[in-house]
Amino acid sequence: MNDRERTRTSKFLSLVLRHEPEKIGLKLDAAGWVDVEALLAACSRHGRPLKLDQLQEVVSANEKKRFAFSEDGRYIRASQGHSVDVELGYEPQTPPAKLFHGTASRFVDAIRADGLRKGERHHVHLSTDERTALKVGSRRGESVILTVDAAAMATQGHQFFVSDNGVWLTDHVPAGFIAFPDQNRNPSSP
Repeated sequence: MNDRERTRTSKFLSLVLRHEPEKIGLKLDAAGWVDVEALLAACSRHGRPLKLDQLQEVVSANEKKRFAFSEDGRYIRASQGHSVDVELGYEPQTPPAKLFHGTASRFVDAIRADGLRKGERHHVHLSTDERTALKVGSRRGESVILTVDAAAMATQGHQFFVSDNGVWLTDHVPAGFIAFPDQNRNPSSP
């Protein structure tokens, strides 16, 4: 499988394992898992044939580790980012003191007013490093990196979770916990 095919397959899996499992006749369980054989059969029935070794390759090669197999390898799910109702079962964790969120500069005014909201997803996604945040934010235009005072949030009772792929999750980040960069600063500079 070449890079283009892997990317295309990863995007398709994101669609059906995060947002629209019914698109190919799947139903996720309460924790977001689906039987691997059922996924492969559904993909074939809907014109997207995929073999087990190709699925394993997509999962292992995905740099963001968007998908995870169960310990026995019989089930698969998306690690986070769902817009469908699932309970991933992550336990609350103590976050690092600072976390980062990358966004497009055009959203900064709204974030200043309302903080970071999860929108249609289950959680706000945060990273432990600025490089990842910059990469995420640049997908939608000029990137801005926001610094979240996660330690202060945790002290005030906000819960944090960490997904299988290391993405930090929380329900909402009020604007008062966000450090906004100087608008004249280049977000890729230190």
